[in-house]
Amino acid sequence: MGSLIRLFGLALSITMLIMFSPVAGHNYDPYTDKPEMTSHGGQMLTGTINLAIVWYGNCGKKIKKTMRNFIKSLDFAGGRPRLQPKVVSWWEMVESYQSLMPEAKPGKPPKIYVKVAKELSEKTCTLGKVLILQHHIQKLIDHVTQGDPNVIPVIVTARDVTIQGVCHGRCADHLLTEPPNSRPFIIVGNPEVECPGECGWPFHAAEFGPKGPVLKPPNGDMAADAMVVSFASALADTVTNPMRDGFFHSFYADQLGPSGVCKGIFGRGAAPGNPGQVQSDPRTGGNFNAYGFKNKRFLLPAVWNTKNGTCWTG
Repeated sequence: MGSLIRLFGLALSITMLIMFSPVAGHNYDPYTDKPEMTSHGGQMLTGTINLAIVWYGNCGKKIKKTMRNFIKSLDFAGGRPRLQPKVVSWWEMVESYQSLMPEAKPGKPPKIYVKVAKELSEKTCTLGKVLILQHHIQKLIDHVTQGDPNVIPVIVTARDVTIQGVCHGRCADHLLTEPPNSRPFIIVGNPEVECPGECGWPFHAAEFGPKGPVLKPPNGDMAADAMVVSFASALADTVTNPMRDGFFHSFYADQLGPSGVCKGIFGRGAAPGNPGQVQSDPRTGGNFNAYGFKNKRFLLPAVWNTKNGTCWTG
């Protein structure tokens, strides 16, 4: 009898623990919850970040051009001064995290340059159209980097390619390769066919949750513009938390970075199903919140502003 009572007590304790733990309880809400964005002792990526991009499958000219233009926009302060805000201002918010590092010097944080150092096109999908992280992705990384430890691999997929885990709560991700030689890399899924309701929003009607306004993609292509949103978020989180020990807000087993904590927010007044106040191109009707290289327009995800404790979009 005593054993049964002890077992019952243990079961009750476990049940109460589950009931009141973050995993089983309230999910993180970017609209109402204030994250604790802190450094966990690791380093940021600084200086010049060289990307090694794999275009896996027939990604198409529009996706490649739009993503390349976004990368060029990260340090492009030119163009017409009246066209504001600019992508470079959004990137400066990411760069500002350098000021929070223990060794940071007073003054404006130094620039972080992002360059495309290598590109590889795998139009024929030599590893198949279902990519497994622990197997296929590592082969692609080895292929594009050729042993160079100083590049950040970026895997971008075509509309008919599936990446393990993508679409299940994430549309792009910053991950690490397997030890002992762990390195950060980024994967970017294509939402055109597999998960437009989750990863194509706000350029496609949401699959779940409140049904808010559907925006018009600023560059005329739902997949290309949505992939810029996903890539921008993953890039910001990679720079501030490359080895998973940098800046992040812990919730569950996930690490939410400066963009991850602001998911779904693109402008002021954002709410579930509503991206917030954004601009509209009078010529095309495309919706955006930042100007970039050659006055190209982009819709960028909000990033956490540590100075005033808000999700910042410009």
